[in-house]
Amino acid sequence: MFSKKLIVALDFSSFQEVNEFIKYIDPLKCLVKVGLQLYTSCGNKVIELLAEKGFEIFLDLKLHDIPNTVKKTINEISSSSIVMTTIHLSGGEKMIDDACESKGNIKIIGVSLLTSLDHNDVNELYNRDIEQQIMVLKDLASRTKIDGIVCSPKELPLLSDFKKLKVVPGIRNIYGEDDQKRVLSSKEAYAYGADYIVVGRPITEAADKAKAFNDYL
Repeated sequence: MFSKKLIVALDFSSFQEVNEFIKYIDPLKCLVKVGLQLYTSCGNKVIELLAEKGFEIFLDLKLHDIPNTVKKTINEISSSSIVMTTIHLSGGEKMIDDACESKGNIKIIGVSLLTSLDHNDVNELYNRDIEQQIMVLKDLASRTKIDGIVCSPKELPLLSDFKKLKVVPGIRNIYGEDDQKRVLSSKEAYAYGADYIVVGRPITEAADKAKAFNDYL
């Protein structure tokens, strides 16, 4: 897993779309991310397909619930062919600790702030600016056994002394108009210390998907 840096987000709603798309990407060069929409639509059927094709799987459900529920869910995830999954850091230290007790061999990554949020959103939710809230969540992640953090590439300079994994969505080598508000290119993200980048629509919706995949390696 650690030799791969690209995580391709499978932003689809059907098994057929996934099965058609994955011929354009190489399991030796990337992980794949199964998010809430795809998992709700296809469940373990798509997990089994991806595992059979040799892909390492990042199950991105962003769990946020009472500690006991999250712990039991992580225990279920850890018994499947998943290498990485996510919980919300805002669930608190007890939730994080209980989740880590059940993780087995998988990596648990803590979601900090969604990349769809801007400064106004964060101030409304937390009465802090983005930088202040990221520092609070970084300190929380640092003192727990969580394996890493999900953050926008724009926040990577704030995490220069963070010693755990940094998983970074919001990557756009060509900027466009969508719901990602805090973005950088893959080259910029790596320069600021990203361990993994997560790329979805720039690859999955590209006219030449194989070329787009290689452009982000």
